Amino acid sequence: MTTQTTTTATPLTTLTPHISSNDKTTTDIPTGPLTAPLNFYSPPSDNSTPYNYVSTPPPTLPQRNFSDFTHATEIRDLRGREDDFKASVHGFAAVQDVSSRATRGTFDDETAIREIYYPEVEELLLQHTGAKRILLFDHTIRLAAPGANRAPVNRVHVDQTAKSAEQRVRFHLPAAEAEEMLKGRVRIINVWRPLNPPIAAYPLAVADSRSVPPEAMVGIEHRYPDRTGETAAVRWTEGQEWWYWSGMKADERLLLQCFDSEDGGARVPHSAFVDPRSGEGVGRESIEVRALVFG
Repeated sequence: MTTQTTTTATPLTTLTPHISSNDKTTTDIPTGPLTAPLNFYSPPSDNSTPYNYVSTPPPTLPQRNFSDFTHATEIRDLRGREDDFKASVHGFAAVQDVSSRATRGTFDDETAIREIYYPEVEELLLQHTGAKRILLFDHTIRLAAPGANRAPVNRVHVDQTAKSAEQRVRFHLPAAEAEEMLKGRVRIINVWRPLNPPIAAYPLAVADSRSVPPEAMVGIEHRYPDRTGETAAVRWTEGQEWWYWSGMKADERLLLQCFDSEDGGARVPHSAFVDPRSGEGVGRESIEVRALVFG
């Protein structure tokens, strides 16, 4: 079985001070269903093509030209029901008891992340997807704190679309190899984990893919300095089913499937949110590693 790991430069923030899991007890962690505001897509007032600049926009343009529709949303707790969810069906999966050599300090060092944590992510994905090949293409560390380089995203979105998934394959592979890989099944899956568990503030909400119709998905131009990709914003629609994983621990991982080339492939709308029972609390630290999954 052949695998390949590719990385792209991702600016890191030094995450200090570190919050030990010993600073939070299980009694501090809210559990069970709740209702919380989630931010959904609202179109540009002039009906122009929606866009978002990844870095600083040109002087005459805003960072993004669309706004939010905030809706009080019922979010159920998947704790105790982890085995009920499959990425290929629901768009996400909850994996427990994941062993790791990575320490908290690993995630402050770019080289250590690639050399220690990336192989663990690759092994996890091979084990849980049945794929023939994994190509890790980048990662993001997020910190819920003022001035953080990358903060949790509190807007409902999907990282990839069919258009940007194909672009990703062609961007990371030689032309002939990309053409061959696109003939088979292609998935893009993020592996998400907390770095200062257990998670109490800014948990991640995920929607059952089956409850979000295609017409709720809106392509957004994702404008980098050197290229334009595409993400998906999400309109609120009746019947959406939302979940979160209360008190995520260091040995737990969320698999977030952002694209699947198979017909009707599941994709997971997701968003950070403020749990009204814990407020903004201790700043959440997390890492997501993004992977092209072939076969």
